[in-house]
Amino acid sequence: MIVPARLLSPLTALFLLVGAERVATEGFFAFAATPNPPPDIRRDPVVDAIEEVMPSVVNISTETIVEIRDPFDQVFRDFFGPYWGRRSPRRQKSLGSGVIIDETGYVLTNMHVVRRADRITVTLADGRTFVAQNVVQTMKTDVALLQLLDTNGGKFKAIKFAPDDDLLLGETVLALGNPFGLGGSVSRGILSSKARRPTAEDESLDINDWLQTDAAINPGNSGGPLVNLRGELIGISVAVFREAQGIGFAIPVKRVAEALGEIFTPEFIHSLWFGGNFQSSAAGPTVATVEAGSPAEKVGLRPGDRVLSVNDKTPRNVVEINRELMTAGDRRDVRMVVQRDQEKKTLNVRLVPEATFFNAELIQKKLGATLQHLTPALAGTMGFGQFQGFVVAEVEPGGPAAKAGLREGELIQTFDGHVPGNLIRAAHFLYAKKKGDRVQMAVIVPRRTGRIVQLFSATKAATIR
Repeated sequence: MIVPARLLSPLTALFLLVGAERVATEGFFAFAATPNPPPDIRRDPVVDAIEEVMPSVVNISTETIVEIRDPFDQVFRDFFGPYWGRRSPRRQKSLGSGVIIDETGYVLTNMHVVRRADRITVTLADGRTFVAQNVVQTMKTDVALLQLLDTNGGKFKAIKFAPDDDLLLGETVLALGNPFGLGGSVSRGILSSKARRPTAEDESLDINDWLQTDAAINPGNSGGPLVNLRGELIGISVAVFREAQGIGFAIPVKRVAEALGEIFTPEFIHSLWFGGNFQSSAAGPTVATVEAGSPAEKVGLRPGDRVLSVNDKTPRNVVEINRELMTAGDRRDVRMVVQRDQEKKTLNVRLVPEATFFNAELIQKKLGATLQHLTPALAGTMGFGQFQGFVVAEVEPGGPAAKAGLREGELIQTFDGHVPGNLIRAAHFLYAKKKGDRVQMAVIVPRRTGRIVQLFSATKAATIR
């Protein structure tokens, strides 16, 4: 029905006229559309980075059983017999943080967070809890690699690594952690230095360029990630400068990648021998060393080769190379494409079980000593308590171990600051040493006076043959 214009009020007629023009020029839907909601002013790169990284940040709780040793305990036990009660061991607990670096459940943290722990419990950001085992740790870089157990094949959110040396002085950085199991903790600051040389807990660490930041590294945040605004890992929080406020330190991602290049490998994770190590360079990941007689050497891999692909995937860093090497699984075959000078080479490597080559015989050949892994039962018998390492079972007269002062019954804890988890790892470490190289060992020396055993720390160096 058409209403005559004379029956409409002037205001209504004007409204209809303007609406008709808009429909004619813009269309009905343009006239009826509602405006877009304004962006949330709270959301910025910091918020985005935290949302990206926080699912990878974990809390690490450790428990260490400390045997209380009384030098007169055995004397009273002999005198009073069954009426003399043995003291219960004391349990020490500590807390720290870590970050997931692989979707299958590998966690990176500081060595001093999990050192000597008898039980390690990891709590994820979503509240799930897993028992973890200490795969390997290195004292020189204060880095430890853990593996979550009983995951039932679940996948986890892994953090992304920033490119090596992609650091800007003054850029905004975030220190994340999960201290005391209370949930995520975040502090914000700037990167104030790329080359600081402090010490942590009076220990000498092989870190030449720690990152310095004023982002607060709170108690319990040690081992957590330091990230940039892209949500990429640029360092692992490690220490604070107690004599000043607002000064914290982190191990830079380049050093972290180098440490992982030695411990996050097919050898350490799956006991499969590949025989090559990698390093970062301006041109991309390259081969650093190749072990003599290894599968890598046999197919022609050489130091200096630039890695273009592994299993048809292009790795951005050392960690990704080793991750691809470990996906070989049961088939143990790896296809690599490398560039040497101007030529591309395709290499097919077949990994072999380490145990067929690295064993106690190899240790005896290199060191002139027979070593035995320290089991809990053996530790109790020999008085080593909760220590870990390798008992010297036999020393070859005139051999490198004898010349270094090693004696039967002593306990080797580390080789050049490394803590091998088993004899295979110890044999592999010594195999990498050339004839004439020296290896420095941290040793526990027992001294017995009657039934009383006293333990002393010592450092002994042997020349590899």
